[in-house]
Amino acid sequence: MRPQKILLYILMTAVAVLMVAPLVWMIATSLKPEEEIRGSLFSFTSQTTTTENYGKLFDKAVGFPVGRWFFNSVFISSMATLSVLTLSSMAAFAFSRLKFRGREPLFYLLLATMLVPGQVSLIPVFLIVSKLGLFDTYAGVIVPGLGNAFGVFLLRQFFARIPHELEEAAVLDGATTPRIYWNVIMPLAKPALATLGIFTFIGSWNDFVWPLLVTSDVEMRTLPVGLNIFQGQFATTYGITMAAAVITTVPMVIAFLIFQRRITEGIALTGLK
Repeated sequence: MRPQKILLYILMTAVAVLMVAPLVWMIATSLKPEEEIRGSLFSFTSQTTTTENYGKLFDKAVGFPVGRWFFNSVFISSMATLSVLTLSSMAAFAFSRLKFRGREPLFYLLLATMLVPGQVSLIPVFLIVSKLGLFDTYAGVIVPGLGNAFGVFLLRQFFARIPHELEEAAVLDGATTPRIYWNVIMPLAKPALATLGIFTFIGSWNDFVWPLLVTSDVEMRTLPVGLNIFQGQFATTYGITMAAAVITTVPMVIAFLIFQRRITEGIALTGLK
């Protein structure tokens, strides 16, 4: 093995350790008794392993509905993912397979919206949500994110690669446009759909600013927002705080590890670099 390759492996290993070490420390700390944490805060090992911090976290005596926050995050992320997949796939099918006047300019206009930072539209969208009476509702958190330009672009690039001969064969068999979309295009687009679904779910789960803006009821908070409130109350109680951080972070890490191959395949198939 060449020295350059050995050096590259050493460098990559060092970077991986630096990235993983905080996560391992967070999990290890969440499994320690509070007394031991105060005695050895930065230790990765523990003389006594306990799950009492997780028990306290979901205890009503803590004063925060952590279980409800967890449900909110799961529900909002799941509904947002299903809705984005449905709407983005329909729009991508129209842009890639249907012919209509103004298709290309409309598609480029859609791409142009990706250049606008999300922070620019926060206030106008917030005002619209408030006027519609969607403040402190699941719809208010979910609906504004359904217009996903990246999702349309991702799926459109994939749909454009599907041979038109398959669509023509379906037409000869009497298939209508909705049936071609559902029975021909969608089954072949599973890699791209899985990629978009994973990206959407992770993005929705980790979103902090929008749920913070459109919810004031503590029962409507999501885990990232709730964790911020929680840290203010239990800033010096490291065990419970780390347990809260674990249930917020680890599910997404596990999801990425499980689906990382699917993500890579989907990006490669759509031609994105």
